[in-house]
Amino acid sequence: MKENLNDVRLSAHFMLGEFINLQKYADNIPTMQAVVNLTYGCHMLLEPARKVVGPIIINSGFRCSRVNALVGGVSNSQHLLGQAADIRPKDARQFQRLIEFLKAHDQTDQLLTGNGWLHISWNPIATPRHDVRVGYYK
Repeated sequence: MKENLNDVRLSAHFMLGEFINLQKYADNIPTMQAVVNLTYGCHMLLEPARKVVGPIIINSGFRCSRVNALVGGVSNSQHLLGQAADIRPKDARQFQRLIEFLKAHDQTDQLLTGNGWLHISWNPIATPRHDVRVGYYK
């Protein structure tokens, strides 16, 4: 069953396996709602961003509560709901372009940047906050 989860296509260029990392966290199984939320994020933010900057690497996506605690995530993390991903462009030279695209995108709920990666979140049922903090992760 877990192998099948990895092969679920969320959008043209993103697979569920990229967001759940079952190789490292075998119990990181998303709910159906989390999968729906991840699919929304792929279609509304990640695919459009990919058209601008090229391939995007997912460092972290959905996290069950155990994994979220293990990695030091906040208790109300949108990762728990499948509404967030930590990403970076495959081509590091596109990092600033990715930030600018996501800052301007109307579906961006939160954008927090780090050293070569960024946290992006979305919320399919609420008005996006457009909370942008460049240099948040040092």
